[in-house]
Amino acid sequence: MADKKFSTSSNTYTLVYAAIMVVIVAFLLSFVSSALRERQDVNVKLDTKKQILASLNMTNLADADKQFSESVKDMILEGDTLADYTGTFATIYESEGKAGRFHVFVCNVNGQTKYVIPVYGAGLWGAIWGYIALNDDKNTIFGTYFSHASETPGLGAEIATPAFQARFAGKHIGDSTDVKISVVKNGKVADAEYEVDGISGGTITSTGVDAMLKSCFGNYKNFLTK
Repeated sequence: MADKKFSTSSNTYTLVYAAIMVVIVAFLLSFVSSALRERQDVNVKLDTKKQILASLNMTNLADADKQFSESVKDMILEGDTLADYTGTFATIYESEGKAGRFHVFVCNVNGQTKYVIPVYGAGLWGAIWGYIALNDDKNTIFGTYFSHASETPGLGAEIATPAFQARFAGKHIGDSTDVKISVVKNGKVADAEYEVDGISGGTITSTGVDAMLKSCFGNYKNFLTK
């Protein structure tokens, strides 16, 4: 008589078979994830470089790696000292910021020096971030790039559109004493030197952008006013 313990219709067989399949699938998923991780990291770094170049009003990014290496120098500000950044190319900046180290991308655009400052904060539903390019006076905005994780299409998600980003061109960051750049309620700009119209219907996201700019630029105040 066949051993019922190993009958293909028994519960024991089903449980053993399921356990083996779980192990095999887990192994395959781990293998695929490991194999793809390097490619994913490369893609994330390339996308970050494209975002930085976009803040410099560069639109033809077919060879972004080459353009970045030729035009952008990744540097780190620690205290009042600006030095070459020697670590692995960073795509997020919060941890270094908490350690008092802040990225500055020093760029050459048609023979002119620009400074790109990374900014990051929170919108209505999740993370928002971007890059602000400044002229060589370290005060006048040359270009911007913003993006988001999950803002509402047609409302808060408008921060990622060229129309919203273009509102920042020519604005000033602040003066020798304070960061003054502000995003105000749509249609309520009172000081055109420093204030930007927010998004109609996207008040919370606009407020998030405002807080993000003030917080992040506050970390660079000494550098920007020197």
